[in-house]
Amino acid sequence: MIIYPAIDLLGGRCVRLRQGDYNQVTVYNDDPLDMAGQFAEAGAGWIHIVDLDAARTGAPVHAELIRNIKRQTGVKVQTGGGIRNLQHLTLLIEKYDIDRAVLGTAAVRDRAFTEQALKLYGQNIAIGIDARNGEVSVSGWTEGSGIKAAELACRMAEAGATTIIYTDIARDGMLTGPALEKTQELVQLTGIDIIASGGIGSYEDIQAVEGTGAAGVIVGKAIYEGKVKLEQCWQRG
Repeated sequence: MIIYPAIDLLGGRCVRLRQGDYNQVTVYNDDPLDMAGQFAEAGAGWIHIVDLDAARTGAPVHAELIRNIKRQTGVKVQTGGGIRNLQHLTLLIEKYDIDRAVLGTAAVRDRAFTEQALKLYGQNIAIGIDARNGEVSVSGWTEGSGIKAAELACRMAEAGATTIIYTDIARDGMLTGPALEKTQELVQLTGIDIIASGGIGSYEDIQAVEGTGAAGVIVGKAIYEGKVKLEQCWQRG
């Protein structure tokens, strides 16, 4: 199982939100490049980056910064936030050599674009399913969609998606433990790679996610708060 340390970008800084609330922001590092460098030094093979400004606006606000993180660290980058058209997607994958782009709002609201993206880039695409009380949220987690997470996951798997990132919004940034049952349900329902996100607060939580059959887990606040030391994750197997 791959561990993805997370960097959330807002106003050019490395932050974390509480349950996706833009009014509850904690700044952990004014220099995201420095943070990414620390992750690389700790042995990370991937970094998960969310452009929070882009998630709200749909514009590639931090695309250059994300490219610089990949260039300077040499680590694989998975990034999402506001990717809602082919121009933005092509910029990230073809021009900036980003390894995987995450489609969230677009997967709900623009099926044609999502299917086109999956046909063009396949393994370079992940579908981000961010749910609150089982309902998928969109537009930077600011709006409900009326669609159930399991329904969207199955729909995307049928459309050719090979990777889904499932985030339980209520657990995000809370350190209270991941949504294990839902993660396992999606693993079993779809038969594709599921990456769990939200609620990780300890090494035991990471091990519990591995037990669900998930292909990966995203860890954010637990690293910043010292609950999980990234370099020790590899030693623990």
